[in-house]
Amino acid sequence: MFDEVRDVTALLNSNVLLIAGTIIALVVIVLIALIVRKKLFIKLVSFLNKHIDALLFLIGIGKKKADKQKLNQSFAIAGYAYDEKQDIFYSTKDAWQRKFGYCRLYDEAAAPLGMIVDCEPIHFEYKGKRWLIQFWKGQYDLPTGAEVGVYATDKPDINIPGLFKGTFYNSIKDDEFLWMSFTLKKNGKVLFERGDRHWWLTGFKLGEFSQPWELTMEITITLKDAVMCSAFIDGLKRAGYTNKEIKRYGNSVRVIFDKPRTPQPFTRTKVTDEIIQKKNKLLCDLYNEVTKGCVTLEEKIAAIREKAPELYQHILGLGRPKELYSSYKRIQRHLTE
Repeated sequence: MFDEVRDVTALLNSNVLLIAGTIIALVVIVLIALIVRKKLFIKLVSFLNKHIDALLFLIGIGKKKADKQKLNQSFAIAGYAYDEKQDIFYSTKDAWQRKFGYCRLYDEAAAPLGMIVDCEPIHFEYKGKRWLIQFWKGQYDLPTGAEVGVYATDKPDINIPGLFKGTFYNSIKDDEFLWMSFTLKKNGKVLFERGDRHWWLTGFKLGEFSQPWELTMEITITLKDAVMCSAFIDGLKRAGYTNKEIKRYGNSVRVIFDKPRTPQPFTRTKVTDEIIQKKNKLLCDLYNEVTKGCVTLEEKIAAIREKAPELYQHILGLGRPKELYSSYKRIQRHLTE
């Protein structure tokens, strides 16, 4: 069984070496280009000198083993940090994903990339901006996870023929961060908890396989003031939540996200969900087999690098991989018009 699962996973990741080679080539090109710009070149050299081991480990060609510091550096570059007590990864406030904002295309791209995730967008207006607070929960390829993201815009909708028509939201600014918390439960049992003042509150548990309908998020969000709180509650009601399902405590709102009330992405179909989830189950089985007996993250990563290196790229791509934002370059040109 182990060999069969490993063969399937290896087939799914046959392009890992090509990706690593491409990254190295790009780094070399950038270095050459920056030679003529001494100050930037010196800064880059300083960065590489400090993080070279983490960068090499990140793309899978460094040492097979890494200490806790190198692992933390590697995952920080990928936009995440690790909670040792809960054995989960979570997004950092300065994660690279922040610059890409949000539009519906990202949710449509999720399932084809192996993420079978329920989403719940809550729209409202506050202080001259259109706001979006969105919930997600489900299977993100190798991990089970959950997210709460906060976005806003004062720009009109965009229309890109053949690609996208609708609202593009920016990730909120530092002074707009909201205090948020959630508890993720699977069939009534707590998987993990998160709480922070953030723009994108997340948690991802590697090797945990779940169907989206098995998961429940108990979410609490503290809004800026009474006006914003009321606007958010109105958005929840428009999405389909009832007065009984919404609990207000001052400027804080508590709601349970179990079954989505809003339409899900067109790419989510019963047939394709089943196919993708079978693949995700294989990944989780392989991860748990390879890391069996390992206690620390360092031990787990070392075992994966040694026995099933093809899994490593799935770990780096947990949550929201760069492929999810492939449409951003085409969208970006229309954001300044």
